[in-house]
Parts: sequence; structure tokens; C-alpha cells
Amino acid sequence: MKNTDVVVGVLGGLAVGVLLGVLFAPDKGCNTRKKIAQKGTDLKDNLKGSFADFIASVEDQYSNFTSNAEDVIEEGKSKLEKVANEIKK
Repeated sequence: MKNTDVVVGVLGGLAVGVLLGVLFAPDKGCNTRKKIAQKGTDLKDNLKGSFADFIASVEDQYSNFTSNAEDVIEEGKSKLEKVANEIKK
């Protein structure tokens, strides 16, 4: 099963669930719309938070990678200098 099929299935199920929830809601229409708006705001805030966490994670991984790469480069330079000094002797 492709990832896109799963995403489409989840979004389709979500849409059907929302539609059925609105149709069978015991509240008045204005109350239901307020609840839907609040849930949408909550979902948006959660997505923003998750995205911010993802970006922070990527930044940390990039920082660690560059730090490790710099260490490897310095170690390589040191070994190269040692070999060069041995050759000169």
C-alpha cells in the first residue's frame, strides 16, 4: 500500500466522521459551528507545535552533523600533518 493511499484514506475517513458528527450533533447549529472552529484552531496549534518540534529536531541533527564533520576534518588534518612531518624526516 502506498503512503499516498493511506493519507487519502485517513483524510477521507476524517471528512466522513466530521460530516456525520455535524449531522447527528445534539447541539444547535451555532454551538456546533463554534465547537468546529475551536477544534480547527486546536488542530492548527497542534500542527504548528509539531512542525516547530520537527524543525528544532532537524536543526539539532544538522548541528550535530556539522560538528562531527568538523571533528573528522580536524582529525584528518592532524594525521596529514603527522604523515607530512614523518616524510620530511
